[in-house]
Amino acid sequence: MSASRRRFSQEFKDELAREVIDTSKPVVEVAKAYGVGPETLRRWVMKYRESHGGTETDLSVSERARLKELERENQELRAEAAFLKKGGLVLCKGSTVVAKYEFIDSQKNTPGATDPVWKMCLWLAVSTSGFYDWLSRPRSATAARRQVLAVRIRYFFEAADGTYGYRRIHADLAAEGTACSPELVRSIMRAEELVPCQPRPFRVTTNAGADGVAVVPDLVKRDFTADRPGVKFVGDITYIHTWQGFIYLATVIDCYSKKVVGWSISDHMRTELVVDALKNAARTTHVETGAVFHSDRGSVYTSATFRDLVINLAMRSSMGRTGVCWDNSLAESFFGALKNERVYRTVYATKQQAKRDVIRYIEGFYNSRRRHSALNYRRPNEVHYSYQQPAMAA
Repeated sequence: MSASRRRFSQEFKDELAREVIDTSKPVVEVAKAYGVGPETLRRWVMKYRESHGGTETDLSVSERARLKELERENQELRAEAAFLKKGGLVLCKGSTVVAKYEFIDSQKNTPGATDPVWKMCLWLAVSTSGFYDWLSRPRSATAARRQVLAVRIRYFFEAADGTYGYRRIHADLAAEGTACSPELVRSIMRAEELVPCQPRPFRVTTNAGADGVAVVPDLVKRDFTADRPGVKFVGDITYIHTWQGFIYLATVIDCYSKKVVGWSISDHMRTELVVDALKNAARTTHVETGAVFHSDRGSVYTSATFRDLVINLAMRSSMGRTGVCWDNSLAESFFGALKNERVYRTVYATKQQAKRDVIRYIEGFYNSRRRHSALNYRRPNEVHYSYQQPAMAA
């Protein structure tokens, strides 16, 4: 059975026809405002004219001239408003004359542009002759350098998947031998509208079980630094949503290099999850006798199975206070970066897709490529594996 057609009262049809006639609005505009087809509205207008004399009321010569003048002024105001709206997206309050000239030049060369240069200059309150004088000048060395820097900055921004701010991009430029100040990078990024993804505060904590450790000292006391690898580690758990349900990620991070030295991903949050993460860390990196493993007081970390593993690895347990995220802020910081830079920007249809993406982030980006602010914008792998070089040289 075919769908029923929309029906309109005669009063509604006449009202729309009168609006078109009385206001001289385009048929398309009125039709769109009321959700009817333009051709349908044109038929209504024609029938209305036929039933009400067929012609509009005659206007005097002066009235017609005045109407044309008003229509012209209306078009001018519309064009000016549209131009200034575009300018508002690029030009900020107090923009320099040169910045306005650059905007006019960009609009002048836009395909389909109809606004003459003298009007754009008038709307932005700058001199037309000044614009043409500026246009005829050779490009300055400063402008040329900014353009070259903008290309490199965009390259590093896109290479980091839009996660880098101006400090990390400045570190990339410095590493390749390009000399510039952080503030210049910041200025160019603002001009190029390169805005890195922003963090979202969110935290779900776990609590110690009834059979948890009564007293485990905090051996870290918010000092997440170390003088060498393998002496101080932090661990934590987070969850990631997929269309098939949650997956859980447990990590072990070396405080010296901030490298994720061990991780485990599963669809459960049982003790095996954190056990596997710590075992993986012990297999892939050196763990000194008496090394500290710090975590929160979640039930998986206070379980007998996990405590036995810590003892067997000749490590010492350390725990922050319940519900105080700053006591394990290094682990929290990593999860914040993971969620902000990858998870919140992705929709995972399956658990396997999420698992692969998280592994790719940890091993393919965070450890090997991402510049860490606490490492003077060096990379975790770079710091972790370069530690022995001074000792070998000595």
